[in-house]
Amino acid sequence: MFTRCINFLVISLLSAVLSTQLLAGNKSTPPSSKGNWFSYQQPIMGTRTVVELFSENKQQADLCSQRAFAELKRIDQLMSPYIESSELYKINQQAAFKALTISPELFKLIQHSIEFSELTEGAFDITFASVGYLYNYREKKMPSDKQINARLDAINYRNIQLNSDDYSIYFSNKNTRIDLGGIAKGHAVDNAIKILQECKIENALISAGGDSRILGDKNGRPWMVGVQHPRDKEKMVVSMPLKNEAISTSGDYERFFVAEGIRHHHIMMPSTGKSANQSWSVSVLGKESVTTDALSTAMFVMGTQKGMALINSLENTEAIIINDHGKMFYSHGLASPNLH
Repeated sequence: MFTRCINFLVISLLSAVLSTQLLAGNKSTPPSSKGNWFSYQQPIMGTRTVVELFSENKQQADLCSQRAFAELKRIDQLMSPYIESSELYKINQQAAFKALTISPELFKLIQHSIEFSELTEGAFDITFASVGYLYNYREKKMPSDKQINARLDAINYRNIQLNSDDYSIYFSNKNTRIDLGGIAKGHAVDNAIKILQECKIENALISAGGDSRILGDKNGRPWMVGVQHPRDKEKMVVSMPLKNEAISTSGDYERFFVAEGIRHHHIMMPSTGKSANQSWSVSVLGKESVTTDALSTAMFVMGTQKGMALINSLENTEAIIINDHGKMFYSHGLASPNLH
């Protein structure tokens, strides 16, 4: 169960930063330790990934962290839409023309993505890439309305045809593409946590951008987790004590540009092919990162009323939304008369 003592304050993070404000470096940082805590970081999946763990000795910590990073890299090589050797890249090149047999792991994650699409009534939809690939946030470029409208019917998870008999995938619309950016990092974090557990690690944290998962606690106490203020990266809007939990944050402040007063960012509304505009930030807490990752994206698209209605209907899942006016809302499980 979630720890209910939530401090709704604008404060600096007290312990571990589990938000997307981490910056990627050029190489692995040498481990630092205090007592038996070891911390490592590497740039993977287009973001800074962090592994922090408690171990009896440095040799075990080094080995286990290396195995965790290797898993994160493996999934990046498998599921990146930008790496030409990746399986996902191959799908986007060929699945609109013929049924393509793919690995069971990728097949099952795409299948899981469709389940989230059905749960969220299409708010979560990996086919957003059918239009999303036309955006370039670094160069501040976006498609015209004509280009968007020409491909809008390609954004529909029902265009993905899966055959579980031979693990094949086929796109029924020739313009359909998929991107697992809203679920793959969560999947990778969960896998990396399992590897640490196989290494007999009982207390750890793994963070990949906005997706993080905590194993155990820290020195017998919960980790203090902060959610970044969506309009001031130097501030935290919430601090929460958590243990054995996952948390994912989706925000409009990481990959974006502003044109003619409109903020264009990477979280797309499937129905329009344009950036969702009802929220600034959504954080979802749950037991697995693959779930919190997908739901934070979906809630961002759904908006406060529909998003919270969904979260409040799910077990072991909580959420915090900051809407487009900067007002904070939180799910029933986080509500308490003692909050200030």
